[in-house]
Amino acid sequence: DVVGILCLVSVAATLDFKYHHTEELEKYLKGVHAEYPSLTHLHSIGRSVEGRDLWVLVLGRFPTHHNIGIPEFKYVANMHGDETVGREILLHLIDFLVTSYGHDPVITRLLNNTRIHIMPTMNPDGFEATEVPDCYYTRGRYNKNGEDLNRNFPDAFESNNAIIQPETQAVMNWIKNETFVLSANLHGGALVASYTFDNGNSVTGSSKGYSRSPDDDVFIHLAKTYSSHHASMYKGAGCDSRQTFPEGITNGYSWYQLEGGMQDYNYVWGQCFEITLELSCCKYPPADQLKKFWRDNKVALIEYIKQVHLGVKGQVTDKNGNPIPNAIVEAKGRPHICPYRTNEQGEYYLLLLPGTYVINATVPGFQSMLKTVEIPDNTGNFSALQQDFSFSEVSTRPRVASCPKIPLYQELAWASAAVKPTLHVLVLMTALLVIFK
Repeated sequence: DVVGILCLVSVAATLDFKYHHTEELEKYLKGVHAEYPSLTHLHSIGRSVEGRDLWVLVLGRFPTHHNIGIPEFKYVANMHGDETVGREILLHLIDFLVTSYGHDPVITRLLNNTRIHIMPTMNPDGFEATEVPDCYYTRGRYNKNGEDLNRNFPDAFESNNAIIQPETQAVMNWIKNETFVLSANLHGGALVASYTFDNGNSVTGSSKGYSRSPDDDVFIHLAKTYSSHHASMYKGAGCDSRQTFPEGITNGYSWYQLEGGMQDYNYVWGQCFEITLELSCCKYPPADQLKKFWRDNKVALIEYIKQVHLGVKGQVTDKNGNPIPNAIVEAKGRPHICPYRTNEQGEYYLLLLPGTYVINATVPGFQSMLKTVEIPDNTGNFSALQQDFSFSEVSTRPRVASCPKIPLYQELAWASAAVKPTLHVLVLMTALLVIFK
């Protein structure tokens, strides 16, 4: 129809390959939402130190709210204000998604089966403070209070004693209020896909220079999915001769250790698998290079979103079909230090590679239920394998304390080298901690 075509033309025409400052970025997001009101939902999750809105545009068939069975995905960019490529390519991703919906069958199915949250800037103050773009480093990296937002989250290994910043708190609340399954945060200054853990200790094997999570195989797959679909990241050349990344990926800790990082926080406390994407050797490259950055990343950005449909999902209910929130659902052999639990609708999502797994559903105070599942690669079908659990004898909602914010792995500092605690011991200790808190 003519109106639809005019919409396509007007949005496409308004987005140039240039840097968009706060007012222009807001105007663009509001314009997209006005033209695609049934496909998008625009909201601010909080404000920066200087009072700028932290805008998120949500895209999908049900953009305003979570729907059972439809996983939540997010992209966050410009966490370091002077790392700017991600900020702009997320605007172009939005443009591509809304103009392709209803025309491109893959994008249409993706948006019909996924709720996609896009935050172009987590640190608008830092971006505006970067007056002279630089390839290497400026004060704009930090927020207005001079804090590095990617060192500002609670850490699972050490007390980083950070004063939580408004931008960080907004993201923590956002993670708590949504059922995010998969995420990536976009940075600059290197060319690599980096994955959890960023910090570690002897429990995660960091003495060997690699900090391994229980889902290390999935994280490697996620990082390779991005790097292999990127125009050049997979070559692993890095940005200079001193830095090479085989296949364009790295374990965060083995690259360099950091505490208070956002990706570890997502994984431990948010039940959300997040990787960090370093997209440009130059932190703030000239605007005339943005078109090439978009071309280099476009396919990888879409292929990565599809991975939210890996693995298994389902609902845990009682005998009357009522959802059971806070039931623990995990794959045997890969327990999380904060056990992964069902949401208010009794839903769980577990990202797992194709294979055979035993899924353990536990309602506190009742017997566990085990089911063996054969997981295919369903990413092309835009739906993870469905496996529901029904507890016949349960009629009450289990009350569960939230996972403590203390450094969970630090509880093992007293363990001697002779006692090599496994993650099972960790989970048991965490449970005891929660009980005695």
